[in-house]
Amino acid sequence: VHLVESGGGLVQAGGSLRLSCAVSGFTLDYYAIGWFRQAPGKQREKILCISISDGNIYYADSVKGRFTISRDNAKNTVYLQMNGLKPEDTAVYYCARSYRRCALNPWDYDFWGQGTQVTVSS
Repeated sequence: VHLVESGGGLVQAGGSLRLSCAVSGFTLDYYAIGWFRQAPGKQREKILCISISDGNIYYADSVKGRFTISRDNAKNTVYLQMNGLKPEDTAVYYCARSYRRCALNPWDYDFWGQGTQVTVSS
């Protein structure tokens, strides 16, 4: 099982980035994929999650209206589209899987990617 994030980088405030989470070793049909982020000195925060089994999508208040999540089963990839980026969005972004539905807590996600850095300049 592998999850690999890509697409991070440096962007100015107000800009956009699209992160990808390419998965292998399992099928997206049976797992939810969550996006998390962790800024220096802060706890890991769940920001979005897409649950394949029931179609639910979770959005944290901090990203609602700016970030969206989507998936392409044919490519085994989940995307995080980030618009209207703010300096406070600067963090390492991770994707992770949980069985069937979006789990509440980070420790309920059993496999994680290595993370990709997103830096938003003011």
